[in-house]
Amino acid sequence: MEAPTVSRMTADQVWPTLEKHILADGMHMVLDMKESQGVRLIDRLTQRSYLDLFTFYASNPLGMNHPKLRSDAAFLERLMDAALNKVANSDIYTTHMARFVNTFSRVGIPEYLPHAFFISGGALAIENAMKIAFDWKVRQNFRKGYREEKGHQIMHFEQAFHGRSGYTMSVTNTVPMKTAYFPKFDWPRVVNPKANAPLTPGNIHCIEELETLAVAQMKRHFLERRDDIAAILIEPIQGEGGDNHFRPQFLQTLRDLADENDALLIFDEVQTGVGLTGTFWAHQGLGVEPDILAFGKKTQVCGCLAGRRVDEVENNVFELSSRINSTWGGNLVDMVRFDRILEIIEEDQLVDNAAQVGEHLISRLHDLADKYPDHVMNPRGQGLMCAFDLKTPELRDRVRHMAYEHGVIILGCGHAALRFRPSLAVTAADIDEGIDVLDRVIGQVTH
Repeated sequence: MEAPTVSRMTADQVWPTLEKHILADGMHMVLDMKESQGVRLIDRLTQRSYLDLFTFYASNPLGMNHPKLRSDAAFLERLMDAALNKVANSDIYTTHMARFVNTFSRVGIPEYLPHAFFISGGALAIENAMKIAFDWKVRQNFRKGYREEKGHQIMHFEQAFHGRSGYTMSVTNTVPMKTAYFPKFDWPRVVNPKANAPLTPGNIHCIEELETLAVAQMKRHFLERRDDIAAILIEPIQGEGGDNHFRPQFLQTLRDLADENDALLIFDEVQTGVGLTGTFWAHQGLGVEPDILAFGKKTQVCGCLAGRRVDEVENNVFELSSRINSTWGGNLVDMVRFDRILEIIEEDQLVDNAAQVGEHLISRLHDLADKYPDHVMNPRGQGLMCAFDLKTPELRDRVRHMAYEHGVIILGCGHAALRFRPSLAVTAADIDEGIDVLDRVIGQVTH
Protein backbone atom coordinates (compact mmCIF):
# COMPACT_ATOMS: atom_id res chain seq x y z
CA MET A 1 0.00 0.00 0.00
CA GLU A 2 1.33 3.40 -0.95
CA ALA A 3 2.23 5.54 2.04
CA PRO A 4 -0.14 8.50 2.42
CA THR A 5 1.22 11.91 1.62
CA VAL A 6 0.70 14.82 3.97
CA SER A 7 -2.06 16.25 1.78
CA ARG A 8 -3.95 12.95 1.87
CA MET A 9 -3.46 12.17 5.57
CA THR A 10 -6.77 11.40 7.25
CA ALA A 11 -7.61 11.15 10.92
CA ASP A 12 -7.81 7.36 10.89
CA GLN A 13 -4.30 7.17 9.39
CA VAL A 14 -2.67 9.23 12.16
CA TRP A 15 -2.17 6.53 14.77
CA PRO A 16 -1.03 3.76 12.36
CA THR A 17 1.43 6.19 10.78
CA LEU A 18 2.90 7.40 14.07
CA GLU A 19 3.10 3.94 15.65
CA LYS A 20 5.55 2.86 12.97
CA HIS A 21 8.18 5.22 14.32
CA ILE A 22 7.33 6.52 17.80
CA LEU A 23 5.97 5.25 21.10
CA ALA A 24 2.44 6.52 20.52
CA ASP A 25 1.05 6.29 24.05
CA GLY A 26 -0.77 9.61 24.26
CA MET A 27 -4.49 10.28 24.55
CA HIS A 28 -6.34 8.22 21.98
CA MET A 29 -7.67 11.10 19.94
CA VAL A 30 -6.68 13.13 16.90
CA LEU A 31 -7.02 16.82 17.62
CA ASP A 32 -9.07 18.86 15.20
CA MET A 33 -6.91 21.97 14.96
CA LYS A 34 -9.60 24.12 13.33
CA GLU A 35 -12.83 23.05 15.02
CA SER A 36 -11.46 23.01 18.55
CA GLN A 37 -12.47 26.28 20.20
CA GLY A 38 -11.64 27.80 23.57
CA VAL A 39 -11.94 25.15 26.27
CA ARG A 40 -13.34 22.59 23.79
CA LEU A 41 -11.06 20.05 22.15
CA ILE A 42 -12.61 18.16 19.22
CA ASP A 43 -11.52 14.64 18.35
CA ARG A 44 -11.43 14.17 14.57
CA LEU A 45 -11.75 10.39 15.00
CA THR A 46 -15.05 10.50 16.87
CA GLN A 47 -16.18 14.15 16.57
CA ARG A 48 -16.51 14.14 20.34
CA SER A 49 -16.00 17.37 22.27
CA TYR A 50 -13.89 17.42 25.44
CA LEU A 51 -13.72 20.05 28.16
CA ASP A 52 -10.04 20.95 28.36
CA LEU A 53 -8.80 21.23 31.94
CA PHE A 54 -5.20 20.33 31.07
CA THR A 55 -4.31 22.81 28.25
CA PHE A 56 -1.43 20.76 26.87
CA TYR A 57 0.21 20.44 30.29
CA ALA A 58 -0.53 24.06 31.23
CA SER A 59 1.09 25.41 28.06
CA ASN A 60 -1.93 26.84 26.19
CA PRO A 61 -2.79 30.15 27.88
CA LEU A 62 -5.88 31.15 25.87
CA GLY A 63 -7.41 27.84 24.84
CA MET A 64 -7.87 26.89 21.21
CA ASN A 65 -8.29 29.35 18.36
CA HIS A 66 -8.89 32.46 20.42
CA PRO A 67 -10.86 34.87 18.20
CA LYS A 68 -8.36 37.67 18.77
CA LEU A 69 -5.69 35.42 17.26
CA ARG A 70 -7.73 33.99 14.39
CA SER A 71 -9.19 37.33 13.28
CA ASP A 72 -6.09 39.53 13.64
CA ALA A 73 -4.78 39.89 10.08
CA ALA A 74 -1.67 41.86 11.11
CA PHE A 75 -0.74 39.21 13.66
CA LEU A 76 -1.28 36.37 11.18
CA GLU A 77 0.93 38.16 8.68
CA ARG A 78 3.71 38.49 11.27
CA LEU A 79 3.27 34.84 12.23
CA MET A 80 3.59 33.64 8.64
CA ASP A 81 6.56 35.94 8.07
CA ALA A 82 8.30 34.38 11.08
CA ALA A 83 7.35 30.82 10.10
CA LEU A 84 8.61 30.80 6.51
CA ASN A 85 12.24 31.33 7.49
CA LYS A 86 13.66 30.12 10.79
CA VAL A 87 15.99 32.87 11.98
CA ALA A 88 18.96 32.46 14.32
CA ASN A 89 17.69 34.94 16.91
CA SER A 90 20.94 34.81 18.86
CA ASP A 91 22.78 36.83 16.19
CA ILE A 92 20.29 38.06 13.58
CA TYR A 93 17.72 40.47 14.99
CA THR A 94 14.30 41.34 13.59
CA THR A 95 11.50 43.78 14.26
CA HIS A 96 9.39 40.77 15.27
CA MET A 97 11.78 39.84 18.07
CA ALA A 98 12.10 43.45 19.26
CA ARG A 99 8.31 43.83 19.28
CA PHE A 100 7.98 40.69 21.39
CA VAL A 101 10.67 41.74 23.87
CA ASN A 102 9.03 45.15 24.21
CA THR A 103 5.63 43.61 24.94
CA PHE A 104 7.10 41.03 27.32
CA SER A 105 8.96 43.79 29.14
CA ARG A 106 5.78 45.84 29.58
CA VAL A 107 3.44 43.03 30.58
CA GLY A 108 5.55 40.36 32.22
CA ILE A 109 9.17 41.18 33.05
CA PRO A 110 9.60 42.48 36.61
CA GLU A 111 11.87 45.48 37.11
CA TYR A 112 14.07 43.45 39.45
CA LEU A 113 14.82 40.82 36.75
CA PRO A 114 16.19 42.91 33.87
CA HIS A 115 18.35 40.27 32.13
CA ALA A 116 16.66 37.89 29.67
CA PHE A 117 17.76 34.76 27.81
CA PHE A 118 15.58 32.82 25.35
CA ILE A 119 15.72 29.19 24.31
CA SER A 120 13.31 26.44 23.23
CA GLY A 121 12.30 24.08 26.04
CA GLY A 122 11.51 24.46 29.72
CA ALA A 123 14.22 22.06 30.86
CA LEU A 124 16.80 24.00 28.85
CA ALA A 125 15.53 27.21 30.44
CA ILE A 126 16.22 25.76 33.87
CA GLU A 127 19.52 24.30 32.75
CA ASN A 128 20.68 27.72 31.60
CA ALA A 129 19.44 29.27 34.85
CA MET A 130 21.78 26.81 36.58
CA LYS A 131 24.62 27.80 34.25
CA ILE A 132 24.09 31.45 35.13
CA ALA A 133 24.38 30.48 38.79
CA PHE A 134 27.44 28.24 38.27
CA ASP A 135 29.26 30.98 36.38
CA TRP A 136 28.42 33.52 39.08
CA LYS A 137 29.43 31.26 41.96
CA VAL A 138 32.73 30.10 40.47
CA ARG A 139 33.72 33.68 39.73
CA GLN A 140 32.77 34.66 43.28
CA ASN A 141 34.99 31.86 44.57
CA PHE A 142 37.90 33.01 42.42
CA ARG A 143 37.55 36.40 44.10
CA LYS A 144 37.76 34.61 47.46
CA GLY A 145 41.09 33.12 46.48
CA TYR A 146 40.18 29.73 45.05
CA ARG A 147 42.49 28.73 42.21
CA GLU A 148 40.36 25.86 40.92
CA GLU A 149 36.72 25.91 39.88
CA LYS A 150 34.35 25.45 42.81
CA GLY A 151 30.61 26.08 42.96
CA HIS A 152 29.04 23.39 40.77
CA GLN A 153 26.14 22.19 42.91
CA ILE A 154 22.42 23.02 43.09
CA MET A 155 20.40 22.56 46.27
CA HIS A 156 16.93 21.28 45.46
CA PHE A 157 13.92 19.54 46.96
CA GLU A 158 12.15 16.22 47.14
CA GLN A 159 9.20 15.70 44.76
CA ALA A 160 10.64 18.26 42.34
CA PHE A 161 10.28 18.11 38.57
CA HIS A 162 12.62 20.43 36.69
CA GLY A 163 13.02 18.57 33.39
CA ARG A 164 14.89 15.73 31.71
CA SER A 165 17.96 17.40 30.21
CA GLY A 166 21.51 16.76 31.39
CA TYR A 167 21.64 18.97 34.48
CA THR A 168 17.92 18.89 35.28
CA MET A 169 17.80 15.11 35.71
CA SER A 170 19.91 15.57 38.84
CA VAL A 171 17.21 17.75 40.41
CA THR A 172 14.12 15.89 39.13
CA ASN A 173 12.85 13.19 41.49
CA THR A 174 9.13 12.64 41.04
CA VAL A 175 8.85 9.30 39.22
CA PRO A 176 12.07 7.20 39.35
CA MET A 177 11.65 5.81 35.84
CA LYS A 178 12.02 9.31 34.37
CA THR A 179 15.65 9.57 35.48
CA ALA A 180 16.68 5.93 36.06
CA TYR A 181 19.86 4.68 34.34
CA PHE A 182 20.92 8.16 33.27
CA PRO A 183 23.99 9.73 34.91
CA LYS A 184 23.22 12.21 37.66
CA PHE A 185 25.20 14.48 39.96
CA ASP A 186 25.35 14.10 43.74
CA TRP A 187 23.72 17.42 44.54
CA PRO A 188 22.12 18.21 47.92
CA ARG A 189 18.43 17.29 48.17
CA VAL A 190 16.17 18.62 50.93
CA VAL A 191 12.81 17.52 52.32
CA ASN A 192 9.93 19.56 50.90
CA PRO A 193 7.76 20.99 53.70
CA LYS A 194 4.59 21.12 51.64
CA ALA A 195 1.58 22.88 53.10
CA ASN A 196 -1.16 20.96 51.31
CA ALA A 197 -3.31 19.98 54.26
CA PRO A 198 -5.85 22.42 55.76
CA LEU A 199 -3.97 24.99 57.82
CA THR A 200 -5.44 23.99 61.16
CA PRO A 201 -3.32 24.56 64.29
CA GLY A 202 -2.32 20.89 64.34
CA ASN A 203 -1.36 20.83 60.67
CA ILE A 204 0.52 24.12 60.94
CA HIS A 205 2.57 22.61 63.75
CA CYS A 206 3.48 19.61 61.55
CA ILE A 207 4.36 21.92 58.63
CA GLU A 208 6.52 24.06 60.90
CA GLU A 209 8.36 20.95 62.05
CA LEU A 210 9.02 19.96 58.43
CA GLU A 211 10.18 23.49 57.65
CA THR A 212 12.55 23.36 60.60
CA LEU A 213 13.91 20.04 59.33
CA ALA A 214 14.35 21.43 55.81
CA VAL A 215 16.20 24.49 57.11
CA ALA A 216 18.43 22.29 59.26
CA GLN A 217 19.25 20.13 56.25
CA MET A 218 20.05 23.18 54.13
CA LYS A 219 22.28 24.69 56.80
CA ARG A 220 24.12 21.39 57.14
CA HIS A 221 24.64 21.17 53.38
CA PHE A 222 25.92 24.75 53.26
CA LEU A 223 28.34 23.92 56.09
CA GLU A 224 29.55 20.60 54.69
CA ARG A 225 29.73 21.80 51.09
CA ARG A 226 31.06 25.24 51.82
CA ASP A 227 31.29 27.32 48.65
CA ASP A 228 30.14 24.34 46.53
CA ILE A 229 26.46 25.34 46.32
CA ALA A 230 25.72 27.88 43.61
CA ALA A 231 21.96 28.14 44.06
CA ILE A 232 18.78 26.99 45.75
CA LEU A 233 16.26 25.79 43.13
CA ILE A 234 12.55 25.39 43.81
CA GLU A 235 9.17 25.48 42.10
CA PRO A 236 7.06 28.01 44.03
CA ILE A 237 4.34 25.37 43.71
CA GLN A 238 5.57 21.89 42.83
CA GLY A 239 3.45 20.69 39.91
CA GLU A 240 4.10 17.10 38.91
CA GLY A 241 5.23 16.29 42.44
CA GLY A 242 1.66 16.74 43.68
CA ASP A 243 0.69 20.42 43.43
CA ASN A 244 2.67 20.98 46.60
CA HIS A 245 2.34 24.45 48.07
CA PHE A 246 4.84 26.15 50.37
CA ARG A 247 4.13 28.80 52.93
CA PRO A 248 5.46 32.25 52.01
CA GLN A 249 7.40 32.24 55.27
CA PHE A 250 9.37 29.23 54.07
CA LEU A 251 10.16 30.77 50.69
CA GLN A 252 11.37 33.89 52.52
CA THR A 253 13.64 31.66 54.58
CA LEU A 254 15.11 30.33 51.33
CA ARG A 255 15.68 33.93 50.24
CA ASP A 256 17.50 34.63 53.51
CA LEU A 257 19.60 31.44 53.36
CA ALA A 258 20.68 32.19 49.80
CA ASP A 259 21.79 35.68 50.81
CA GLU A 260 23.58 34.45 53.92
CA ASN A 261 25.46 31.70 52.09
CA ASP A 262 26.47 33.53 48.93
CA ALA A 263 24.09 31.54 46.72
CA LEU A 264 21.42 32.53 44.22
CA LEU A 265 17.72 31.74 44.57
CA ILE A 266 16.17 30.24 41.41
CA PHE A 267 12.42 29.92 40.98
CA ASP A 268 11.27 27.41 38.38
CA GLU A 269 8.11 29.09 37.08
CA VAL A 270 7.84 27.04 33.90
CA GLN A 271 4.42 25.81 35.01
CA THR A 272 3.36 28.47 37.52
CA GLY A 273 4.05 31.49 35.32
CA VAL A 274 1.89 33.73 33.13
CA GLY A 275 -1.17 34.23 35.24
CA LEU A 276 -2.16 30.69 36.21
CA THR A 277 -1.89 31.43 39.95
CA GLY A 278 -3.74 34.75 39.79
CA THR A 279 -0.59 36.89 39.54
CA PHE A 280 1.60 37.02 36.45
CA TRP A 281 4.33 35.08 38.27
CA ALA A 282 3.47 32.89 41.25
CA HIS A 283 6.22 34.43 43.38
CA GLN A 284 4.56 37.84 43.08
CA GLY A 285 1.57 36.48 44.99
CA LEU A 286 3.88 34.94 47.58
CA GLY A 287 5.93 38.06 48.22
CA VAL A 288 9.44 36.65 47.65
CA GLU A 289 11.70 37.77 44.79
CA PRO A 290 14.16 35.33 43.17
CA ASP A 291 17.56 36.09 41.68
CA ILE A 292 16.76 33.99 38.61
CA LEU A 293 13.41 32.90 37.17
CA ALA A 294 12.98 30.15 34.57
CA PHE A 295 9.90 30.31 32.35
CA GLY A 296 8.22 28.18 29.69
CA LYS A 297 4.95 26.46 28.78
CA LYS A 298 2.46 29.38 28.59
CA THR A 299 5.21 31.70 27.39
CA GLN A 300 5.48 29.56 24.23
CA VAL A 301 9.13 30.64 23.98
CA CYS A 302 11.16 29.54 27.01
CA GLY A 303 14.08 31.08 28.86
CA CYS A 304 15.11 32.78 32.06
CA LEU A 305 15.18 36.20 33.67
CA ALA A 306 17.94 37.26 36.05
CA GLY A 307 18.42 40.03 38.56
CA ARG A 308 21.21 42.37 39.48
CA ARG A 309 23.09 40.03 41.80
CA VAL A 310 24.45 38.46 38.62
CA ASP A 311 26.16 41.81 37.93
CA GLU A 312 28.27 41.41 41.07
CA VAL A 313 30.84 39.53 38.97
CA GLU A 314 32.61 40.83 35.90
CA ASN A 315 32.23 38.98 32.61
CA ASN A 316 29.06 37.26 33.77
CA VAL A 317 27.03 35.36 31.17
CA PHE A 318 25.07 38.47 30.19
CA GLU A 319 28.30 40.37 29.47
CA LEU A 320 30.63 37.79 27.91
CA SER A 321 29.52 36.64 24.47
CA SER A 322 28.53 33.00 23.91
CA ARG A 323 28.75 31.89 27.55
CA ILE A 324 25.10 30.87 27.21
CA ASN A 325 23.68 30.68 23.73
CA SER A 326 21.51 28.76 21.30
CA THR A 327 21.41 28.86 17.50
CA TRP A 328 17.73 29.72 17.41
CA GLY A 329 17.75 31.86 20.57
CA GLY A 330 14.27 30.58 21.27
CA ASN A 331 11.94 30.46 18.29
CA LEU A 332 10.75 33.49 16.36
CA VAL A 333 7.33 31.97 15.63
CA ASP A 334 6.81 31.36 19.34
CA MET A 335 7.90 34.92 20.08
CA VAL A 336 5.40 36.39 17.60
CA ARG A 337 2.61 34.22 18.98
CA PHE A 338 3.39 35.02 22.61
CA ASP A 339 3.67 38.71 21.77
CA ARG A 340 0.01 38.73 20.72
CA ILE A 341 -1.01 36.42 23.57
CA LEU A 342 0.52 38.86 26.04
CA GLU A 343 -1.48 41.69 24.50
CA ILE A 344 -4.69 39.66 24.82
CA ILE A 345 -3.91 38.75 28.43
CA GLU A 346 -3.44 42.46 29.10
CA GLU A 347 -6.49 43.63 27.10
CA ASP A 348 -8.87 41.06 28.57
CA GLN A 349 -7.46 41.20 32.11
CA LEU A 350 -6.99 37.45 32.12
CA VAL A 351 -4.68 37.38 35.13
CA ASP A 352 -7.51 38.92 37.14
CA ASN A 353 -9.88 36.40 35.59
CA ALA A 354 -7.63 33.56 36.74
CA ALA A 355 -7.73 34.92 40.28
CA GLN A 356 -11.51 35.37 40.31
CA VAL A 357 -12.47 32.10 38.61
CA GLY A 358 -9.82 30.39 40.73
CA GLU A 359 -11.74 31.41 43.85
CA HIS A 360 -14.84 29.77 42.38
CA LEU A 361 -12.86 26.63 41.50
CA ILE A 362 -11.40 26.16 44.98
CA SER A 363 -14.85 26.73 46.46
CA ARG A 364 -16.28 23.95 44.29
CA LEU A 365 -13.41 21.66 45.32
CA HIS A 366 -14.22 22.26 48.97
CA ASP A 367 -17.81 21.32 48.16
CA LEU A 368 -16.57 18.03 46.69
CA ALA A 369 -14.48 17.36 49.79
CA ASP A 370 -17.50 18.03 52.01
CA LYS A 371 -19.66 15.69 49.93
CA TYR A 372 -17.10 12.86 49.78
CA PRO A 373 -15.10 13.25 53.01
CA ASP A 374 -13.83 9.65 52.90
CA HIS A 375 -12.51 9.94 49.35
CA VAL A 376 -11.72 13.59 48.47
CA MET A 377 -9.11 15.39 50.55
CA ASN A 378 -6.91 18.47 50.71
CA PRO A 379 -8.44 20.80 48.13
CA ARG A 380 -5.81 23.45 47.52
CA GLY A 381 -4.85 26.08 45.04
CA GLN A 382 -3.62 29.48 44.08
CA GLY A 383 -5.61 31.09 41.28
CA LEU A 384 -6.50 28.41 38.74
CA MET A 385 -3.61 26.16 39.78
CA CYS A 386 -5.77 23.90 41.93
CA ALA A 387 -5.77 20.25 42.95
CA PHE A 388 -7.26 17.75 45.35
CA ASP A 389 -6.24 14.32 46.58
CA LEU A 390 -8.20 11.12 46.26
CA LYS A 391 -7.92 8.32 48.79
CA THR A 392 -5.72 6.06 46.68
CA PRO A 393 -3.75 6.26 43.42
CA GLU A 394 -6.06 3.59 41.99
CA LEU A 395 -9.14 5.67 42.78
CA ARG A 396 -7.50 8.74 41.27
CA ASP A 397 -6.74 6.89 38.05
CA ARG A 398 -10.26 5.49 37.80
CA VAL A 399 -11.76 8.95 38.27
CA ARG A 400 -9.42 10.48 35.70
CA HIS A 401 -10.15 7.81 33.09
CA MET A 402 -13.91 7.92 33.66
CA ALA A 403 -13.86 11.72 33.46
CA TYR A 404 -12.22 11.37 30.04
CA GLU A 405 -14.98 8.97 28.98
CA HIS A 406 -17.48 11.60 30.12
CA GLY A 407 -15.77 14.33 28.09
CA VAL A 408 -13.43 16.01 30.59
CA ILE A 409 -9.63 15.97 30.26
CA ILE A 410 -7.79 16.38 33.55
CA LEU A 411 -4.33 15.31 34.72
CA GLY A 412 -3.04 13.45 37.73
CA CYS A 413 0.01 14.39 39.75
CA GLY A 414 1.89 13.28 42.84
CA HIS A 415 0.74 10.21 44.75
CA ALA A 416 -3.03 10.46 44.27
CA ALA A 417 -3.93 13.98 43.18
CA LEU A 418 -5.91 15.44 40.29
CA ARG A 419 -4.69 18.84 39.08
CA PHE A 420 -6.51 21.58 37.21
CA ARG A 421 -4.76 23.51 34.46
CA PRO A 422 -7.52 25.39 32.57
CA SER A 423 -6.92 28.28 30.22
CA LEU A 424 -6.72 31.80 31.60
CA ALA A 425 -9.95 32.58 29.74
CA VAL A 426 -11.96 29.83 31.46
CA THR A 427 -15.31 30.84 32.93
CA ALA A 428 -17.08 29.87 36.13
CA ALA A 429 -19.63 28.02 33.98
CA ASP A 430 -16.84 25.96 32.41
CA ILE A 431 -15.53 25.11 35.87
CA ASP A 432 -19.01 24.09 37.00
CA GLU A 433 -19.35 21.77 34.02
CA GLY A 434 -16.07 20.05 34.86
CA ILE A 435 -16.78 19.76 38.58
CA ASP A 436 -20.26 18.39 37.92
CA VAL A 437 -18.73 15.60 35.80
CA LEU A 438 -16.15 14.83 38.49
CA ASP A 439 -18.94 14.82 41.10
CA ARG A 440 -20.91 12.22 39.13
CA VAL A 441 -17.83 10.12 38.43
CA ILE A 442 -16.64 10.08 42.05
CA GLY A 443 -20.14 9.14 43.13
CA GLN A 444 -20.20 6.25 40.68
CA VAL A 445 -16.77 4.81 41.54
CA THR A 446 -17.15 5.09 45.32
CA HIS A 447 -20.53 3.41 45.67
